[in-house]
Amino acid sequence: MAVEIHPTSIIHPGVELGDGCRVGAFCELGVPSPLAENDRLIIGRGAHIRSHSVFYTGSKIGDGLRTGHRVTVRENMIAGDQFQIGTLSDIQGHCSVGDHVRFHSNVHIGQGAKIGNFVFIFPYVVLTNDPTPPSEDLQGVTLEDYSIVATMSVVLPGVRVGSGALVGAMSLVKGDVPPDSIYVGNPGKVVGSTAKIKLKNGEPAYPWRRHFHRGYPDDIVRMWKAEFA
Repeated sequence: MAVEIHPTSIIHPGVELGDGCRVGAFCELGVPSPLAENDRLIIGRGAHIRSHSVFYTGSKIGDGLRTGHRVTVRENMIAGDQFQIGTLSDIQGHCSVGDHVRFHSNVHIGQGAKIGNFVFIFPYVVLTNDPTPPSEDLQGVTLEDYSIVATMSVVLPGVRVGSGALVGAMSLVKGDVPPDSIYVGNPGKVVGSTAKIKLKNGEPAYPWRRHFHRGYPDDIVRMWKAEFA
């Protein structure tokens, strides 16, 4: 499939776009930077990069990337397949992102972050990395598989959010969050297991993959259904 690039966009040397990629208006891909570990920007097949988005050199992103508008991605990010980045999100680079990760709008990701597979980050979330700003002692945040960070939360440097954990809206996350637990408040604390949260029909809300399948490949949905059969 052909690659579609709007005539107003700038594609620097060293950019590799997979088959079927679409690049909207006024984007800039492969911005040179002395901070990049290499002079390549690699974006897999079927990406849809919407208008005014900027990607620096040095990153490698898998198939199926989707962005909103005015997204910024700095140097040296490694990301998997089916990555979604919402409008006005800012990824500061030097980080890793797994498969099927979804960032909503206005998300800020500090350097050093390690984000697993099937993670949700909702609007206005900030992952920080500097415990004594300004300094060079950067400590990235880790979000394990299937974890969720809800709207307007701030995760402090070096924190690990465990697999399947839920960080509630407007929380200040200052300590590690155990797997499958609920963490809420400012300052935040663990208040119990996600197992106690129910949907309106009374069924368990978590693990969320029991019931939420929109946009995921059929083979993954079948695996989840078999897991909870």
